[in-house]
Amino acid sequence: MPKWMENSVFYQIYPQSFLDTNADGIGDLEGVIRKLGYIKELGCNAIWLNPCFDSPFYDAGYDVRDYKKIAPRYGTNEDMHRLLSQAHALDMKVVLDLVPGHTSIDHEWFKKSMRHDPEYKSRYIWTEDPHDKIEVVEGLRGTICGFSERGHCAVNYFSTQPALNYGYANPDPQKPWEISYDSPDAVKTRTDILDVMRFWLDMGCDGFRVDMAFSLVKGDKDYTYTKKLWQEIRTVFDAVYPDAALISEWGDPEHSLAAGFHMDFLLHFGPSEYNSLFRSDPFFASSGRDSISSFIAGYDKALQASGGNGMICLPSGNHDMPRISHHLSTDELRLAFAFLLSIPGAPFIYYGDEIGMRYIKDQPSIEGGYKRTGSRTPMQWNTSLNAGFSSASQSELYIPLDTSKDRPDAQSQMADTGSLWHEVKKLIALRRQYKSLQNMSPVEFISHGENKSPLAYKRSGGDETIFVALNPSSKAAEMKLSSAEKMRIIYTVGKESTLDNGIIKIPATSGIFLASR
Repeated sequence: MPKWMENSVFYQIYPQSFLDTNADGIGDLEGVIRKLGYIKELGCNAIWLNPCFDSPFYDAGYDVRDYKKIAPRYGTNEDMHRLLSQAHALDMKVVLDLVPGHTSIDHEWFKKSMRHDPEYKSRYIWTEDPHDKIEVVEGLRGTICGFSERGHCAVNYFSTQPALNYGYANPDPQKPWEISYDSPDAVKTRTDILDVMRFWLDMGCDGFRVDMAFSLVKGDKDYTYTKKLWQEIRTVFDAVYPDAALISEWGDPEHSLAAGFHMDFLLHFGPSEYNSLFRSDPFFASSGRDSISSFIAGYDKALQASGGNGMICLPSGNHDMPRISHHLSTDELRLAFAFLLSIPGAPFIYYGDEIGMRYIKDQPSIEGGYKRTGSRTPMQWNTSLNAGFSSASQSELYIPLDTSKDRPDAQSQMADTGSLWHEVKKLIALRRQYKSLQNMSPVEFISHGENKSPLAYKRSGGDETIFVALNPSSKAAEMKLSSAEKMRIIYTVGKESTLDNGIIKIPATSGIFLASR
């Protein structure tokens, strides 16, 4: 585990929506560079940058046309090098988004594969006759046909995203497109993707968040070969790039951490019950469910399965799910962030969540966003034109803004010491101050929040113990803590909580942090 990851707090940037500096209505890398100080001031010391490679943008950049070229709308490779250098000067890390499971139909590899180029003939999963059908197995979503004289081609997600061929776990010799994991063509695919990773690591990037990391080897029901693939890449990282991070979009730490990833963050899909926290009848809504027992059961199971070999991380959200504010009020958001920033694993804050940006319903689908588009609206920096995102005319913005008169913005919240932005900043600072609250320190849940009792847990690290009790209920609550007389209050969220003779009293939608003396 790279040392820097032990105390990292990530800020996720959706580049096209962050800051436009050339008035074309689309965010760019120069915009990210200009706001590094903002991210640093919030307290985040690592950035996850969504795909910024050359693309036709049928799927917001997750359809890569050239893995080694920055999309011109964002800038140049030189701009990326400048971003990495300036982030490092501020002691910040930058992790890029790698899409290894598929490319764009415009990628040169795909064009050559269509033409039966010997080197790329099996780079994708093709039949040679349009009447031959490819069975949909683990790792495949369907097929496309009619692009060339070749037959069907398997796709990993949208029809514009043909699946790269890393081989099949159990290839059928009667189906020539089902090549084995160890076949020369599958090995070459792995080699070329690793070459892409080396290219950006050599430029100075600090690792990768890997899109659909579970999907590479086809028909791999128990992920045996997919794990082997990532373990091989992890071996290269450990030997050549020991300070670089491997972070998976897998949502199942039992498999992802065993595959060699340093981190897996829990998602709105998979077995983790993540949605029960902030989105689906969320526990942190005062009217929501009265326990996170189902989440904790899965979380504990994943912790045990991981054997301490990696981090299980929580995001506030991301570009694929409704924003955390969609089901939570501002006061509830404070408590949700208190939880997010006080449990193990590296926290991930999606841009704008720190000010409570809203999910905008009924947006037209932009760049394959569909219902996800409402979580991708431009960052709201201030109250000026286009919320400070762009000086282009509103009609030229690549995606519409939140038009609400009371929309939150960063500048106003930074000027208001009682704002959500300042709460998030203080919670990050608290996490930095106490080793017990940092990424690798263990957690012990005391109460799951049953029957509207407070959610309570302990974090331990070094010589200190931190006790956290959070009450998302609309009613005041209290609990007895046997060791309370040996502890002191170090932080409260919401209304003032008290500790007296071993009794903690917590007002509605509030929380308390205690530290051992």
